[in-house]
Amino acid sequence: MKHSVRRRITFGMIFLFLIILVLSVFSGYYMNKLSGKTSAILKENYLSVVYARDMSQDILNIDREITTSFLKKISPDTVRISDALNRFGKSLADEKNNITEPGEDRLVADIETGYKVYRDSLLYIMRLPGSPASLIFLQNKSASLNQELLQLSQMNGRAIELKTDDAKASANSALTKMTILASICFLIGMSYTFSFGSYFNQRIYQLHDGIKQIVASNFNQHLFFEGQRDEFYEISVVFNEMADKLKENERKLSLNLPSKTETKSSNKNLDDLKEMLLRIKTLEGEAETLISKIEKKQI
Repeated sequence: MKHSVRRRITFGMIFLFLIILVLSVFSGYYMNKLSGKTSAILKENYLSVVYARDMSQDILNIDREITTSFLKKISPDTVRISDALNRFGKSLADEKNNITEPGEDRLVADIETGYKVYRDSLLYIMRLPGSPASLIFLQNKSASLNQELLQLSQMNGRAIELKTDDAKASANSALTKMTILASICFLIGMSYTFSFGSYFNQRIYQLHDGIKQIVASNFNQHLFFEGQRDEFYEISVVFNEMADKLKENERKLSLNLPSKTETKSSNKNLDDLKEMLLRIKTLEGEAETLISKIEKKQI
């Protein structure tokens, strides 16, 4: 089965992308989980503490106004008291919709009951001239109501501490898990990258070395790539065919050219032939001279 280099590269990119995706998903999961815990602390318990503080402050403002007006023997500021009662009622309604801790619902119900008694007593004192007994009764009710509001604040304060510790433990656990996961993904990615790079580096080096050998007229050089059949395998087949053809052409060319011994022998024979021709010409000249002398004597 042929394995394409392009397919290897594509799979490698997809693999690295999956590693990044896994890290991103787990990071998002743990961050969302931790964010949910911290948001619960702020949204649930912290708001309850704020509601309890605001209600206690409203009761304190009302008591201050009633006590001041009683001591000065003047009518209390009904507008200020009415605003404080409205704020208290709104905070109480918000707290009833923000019940999160065990037993908090019963405590809020007691606060609501005590508030109604306190409000009725307050309205009674505002309609009729106040007396020390009624003022003491109202202050006792406000003290009882403030005590319940303090319990509500402390309950949610302890819950904030516990949930904060739980959030810290979750953050440390998430950090440990993410560190382990990131280390594993890093090792896998490094191993794959090393294997991937080694695969290409080895083949490119062999191909480069083979080309240098061919340029140096070493036509016995062949490429052999181990592993799957891919584009490098096809290159090796073409390269080996080219080397074989160059080697064959070199052999044929060497057969058609005379050897050095034959060349030297031919040069020697040519010199002998030249020397023989020179002798023949010399003898021919001497023969002509001799014939000429003989003819002169006969005359």
